[in-house]
Amino acid sequence: MREVINRLGRYAVVRAVFLFLAVIVAIYITVMIANMGGKLDEIRKSEISQQVGMQILANPEYRQLPPDERLKLQEALVAQEFRRLGMDQPFFPKRSFQYLSSALTLRLGWAEHMASDAGSRQVRLIVLERLPTTLLLFGTANLTLFFLSVFVALFLSRRYGSFLDRLTIGLAPSSAAPGWFYGLFLILIFAATLRVLPWGGLVDAPVPDTSLGYALSVLKHMILPTTAVILGALFATIYSWRTFFLIYSSEDYVELARAKGLPSRSVELRYVLRPTLPPILTNFLLVLITMWMGQIVLETVFRWPGLGRAYYLAIQLQDTPVIIGVTVIFGYLLAATVYVLDFMYAVIDPRVRVGAAGRRA
Repeated sequence: MREVINRLGRYAVVRAVFLFLAVIVAIYITVMIANMGGKLDEIRKSEISQQVGMQILANPEYRQLPPDERLKLQEALVAQEFRRLGMDQPFFPKRSFQYLSSALTLRLGWAEHMASDAGSRQVRLIVLERLPTTLLLFGTANLTLFFLSVFVALFLSRRYGSFLDRLTIGLAPSSAAPGWFYGLFLILIFAATLRVLPWGGLVDAPVPDTSLGYALSVLKHMILPTTAVILGALFATIYSWRTFFLIYSSEDYVELARAKGLPSRSVELRYVLRPTLPPILTNFLLVLITMWMGQIVLETVFRWPGLGRAYYLAIQLQDTPVIIGVTVIFGYLLAATVYVLDFMYAVIDPRVRVGAAGRRA
């Protein structure tokens, strides 16, 4: 028993170290790409110089100075600001590793460095502001999609060859289109033509006064984007899991369980559903990760104020801190999910062994 615990401990530590190193490498590459090899630093330097010049012109005492003295004062203040921000150092390697350290600890945003813009560009605040709306929309949509797909796939695996089974197979290619594609048609039908649902957004304008009215307004705005997400993946997911259930339902041990007279529900839960838990669990956890990121195009189509739309606006505005911050969160979640899955596989699947020696957990 002690040997098994030691092996699990060593495996857990080594696995965590390698995953963290992978996250560091991925984030560093993201930092280099997002900064375009240091070109964005040059853009920031120009913005700082312009901002300092505007502050000098806005000060009545400085406006009375001769142009040459104002220019010297501006150059001195800009140089002082560059030294304070560390921008007088070369981008590679020093500033790139400073960016990496800030990204890993989520100490991002220009607001913490620029007094005139204090409090408005903190990445933590942006993420915390947009995250609840993304979780609300995609949490509802993806969890509904997950459980609906599992139950329908189990139902169809018991009725192989039926009309509903053939219909699902025929509709599976429809999931090749993304959710936002169906969203455009839903908006056209229910918002533009029938005018029964809103075009997009989070809540009605003006905002309802009561909490109940606010909640009902949000639910009304969630109908179309939630339906679009579900329609974009429903039939392909059902078809995929129905295939898994059919494969395992034809195993010899399942036939033996049925021959023993076990109830159909017990056979499905113990001998069909449990062997398929690893891929189902993987899909479920990866769905939870993508739920944090949102969907950029779908949130843009429905004007949903979530992380996906914030990411899209950050790309348009070349807002490097926001781009890196959202990417860092996704990297941490992905690494943590892979780490947890390694041990959950060993718990739910007796064929999985942990560690190089291959002992059962």
